[in-house]
Amino acid sequence: MFPSHRRFQQGSALVIGVFVLVVMFLLAASLLRIVEDGDEAISMEVWGARALNSANSGADAALAQLFPISGTAANCANVSSSWTPPAGQVGFHGCQVAISCNDVSVGVVTQYRINSSAVCETGGCGADDTTNCLRVSRQVEVEARGD
Repeated sequence: MFPSHRRFQQGSALVIGVFVLVVMFLLAASLLRIVEDGDEAISMEVWGARALNSANSGADAALAQLFPISGTAANCANVSSSWTPPAGQVGFHGCQVAISCNDVSVGVVTQYRINSSAVCETGGCGADDTTNCLRVSRQVEVEARGD
């Protein structure tokens, strides 16, 4: 009936189809980015917990060296400058702990300050710039008194 109007409508479905495809592609790309950000946040949380637990364990080990069970006098010279986790402990994998001990005497009381800093890393940290590197650091400071 209206042959002249049909000629103007040819291809409009193609334009709408392309538009729908582009919108769907953008939605899918943004959804993938949201999922990737969530995965990265979980990795940071896990490695942050590992670093904090490593720093706490290093501080505990330093306190054990500072105040040994044998009851010998406390001395910062007895505290090692690093702590290495026992072999086979998966939770401490990729972590290094540095420890420092300082003492201040006021009268007969000595105040000890132990600083434990843990760095946990995974990936190709330091090797080259082509690999992903995740490095997390946590620090714990403990004070104790001895006489």
